[in-house]
Amino acid sequence: MDREAREHYSVVIQAKDMAGQVGGLSGSTTVNITLTDVNDNPPRFPQKHYQLYVPESAQVGSAVGKIKANDADTGSNADMKYTIINGDGSGVFAISTDKETREGIISLKKPLNYEKKKSYTLNIEGANTHLDFRFSHLGPFKDVTMLKISVGDVDEPPVFTLPSYVMDVSENAKIGTVVGTVTAQDPDSANNVVRYLIDHQTEEDTYFTIEANTGTLKTAKVFDREEISWYNITVAASEIDSPGLLSHIPIGIKILDVNDNPPELAGDYDVVVCENAKPGQMIQTISATDKDDSANGQRFRFSLDSSLPLNPNFTLKDNEDNTASILTRRKRFSRTIQDVYYLPVVISDGGIPSLSSSATLMIRVCACDRDGRVRTCSAEAFLSSAGLSTGALIAILLCVVILLAIVVLFITLRRSKKEPLIISEEDVRENIVTYDDEGGGEEDTEAFDITALRNPSAAEELKYRRDVRPEVKPALKHPTSSSLDTIDVQEFIKQRLAEADLDPSVPPYDSLQTYAYEGQRSEAGSISSLDSATTHSDQDYNYLGDWGPEFKKLAEIYGEIESERTT
Repeated sequence: MDREAREHYSVVIQAKDMAGQVGGLSGSTTVNITLTDVNDNPPRFPQKHYQLYVPESAQVGSAVGKIKANDADTGSNADMKYTIINGDGSGVFAISTDKETREGIISLKKPLNYEKKKSYTLNIEGANTHLDFRFSHLGPFKDVTMLKISVGDVDEPPVFTLPSYVMDVSENAKIGTVVGTVTAQDPDSANNVVRYLIDHQTEEDTYFTIEANTGTLKTAKVFDREEISWYNITVAASEIDSPGLLSHIPIGIKILDVNDNPPELAGDYDVVVCENAKPGQMIQTISATDKDDSANGQRFRFSLDSSLPLNPNFTLKDNEDNTASILTRRKRFSRTIQDVYYLPVVISDGGIPSLSSSATLMIRVCACDRDGRVRTCSAEAFLSSAGLSTGALIAILLCVVILLAIVVLFITLRRSKKEPLIISEEDVRENIVTYDDEGGGEEDTEAFDITALRNPSAAEELKYRRDVRPEVKPALKHPTSSSLDTIDVQEFIKQRLAEADLDPSVPPYDSLQTYAYEGQRSEAGSISSLDSATTHSDQDYNYLGDWGPEFKKLAEIYGEIESERTT
């Protein structure tokens, strides 16, 4: 049986009883028979030679053609695989199998070039993937055909000699300086003339121009490497006969640095010198920066302005590591004499040519602790550090003026308001008397007798009027010179105190009693400092710094005296 010749059959079957005799009964049915397929037919190409046209502009990876071998079997018995077994185009083309349509899809592996190779030959084989060895004698179950591919000539855009270009130009190059040249050729056999142009997409493209016939790049503007150090532009090439066919190439242009920027201080330095600074003391370290490249601007030299006279207060030391130290020349600075000093500094770099710049450092005089910590500076420093603007200061002053005006107005109204001491007779408040006068305070010594407050016992014995000076003053009893040798000092002071308390002629103000008397036989000796002005004490006053902020000024005074003695 051959399924490929006939696949379906119908058979009628009849059954009779009584052995088929007359009078017996019978029945019939129809049976449909379908033949199943086996792989007994090999694949066959309809033609032994095929031709295919592929333009040279075809993209790599794209399908350029199809081929199919016929197989009379069905299902999996008709599955097959296509391969390129030989030919000069096996490295340029590839073939794959479409499982749905069982076709061979030919694709491009490498770009085509009509000018180099105009045709390729491929031997393609189609073979079944599921074999039935019972029918191997009918094989082989594969077939081979030859495919000739012709490459079509297409007008192509120019091709640059390099995939990309990198060029450089000096920062100080003048307009019209040649940067470099790009080259492109027509790949077609006609070898048409190529024209060049810059694809202006960004502002960077306007810094250069290109000659259309030669591809020479030139500068069109002045460069500043510190602003833009690298330019990326795109150059396009086209044929004269086909201006619509363009090819593009990226070009990177590096700007070479020249030493055209002088060095500057690295920041705004807040230099402070303590009032108790010593000669040769370092108060600040400064450094510099340069916008130029490190090859031209990273070696700095520091010095004072030689055109100015020698600074008696400060000096500058170059540390030879791109830093410098500011040192004091003398000691004992004072804010009351001068609270701000200015030090001009000259900075030069190591570039070719060498450039220099000058800067002025402001040095503030501040009060410091013994360990060098700043305690307070001048009033100008506080105002600047607080950051108060002119508007804020004006607002504060305006508020103060308004407050003063309110106080003056209030006092004026109080003084201008006059009320009678005694309320009018029509007032029903009978004995109420109103006084608007203020007493004399402590200076009113004639209004009452304050003796009782000072000495109650004396007030009981002597009652004099305080507003009238007594005509006879009591005689004061002073000890004679002979009694001074034997009297006790304590007893002497008590006597003088009692006399002062009982004397009615003494004014009521506080008074100072002077006792120019010194006792005898004192083992401590004289405590007067009159004779010690020329003597030097070996006392160490460093402990005063540990007594707290109340004794800081005293510690500074004795600290300066001690430092003068050592020097």
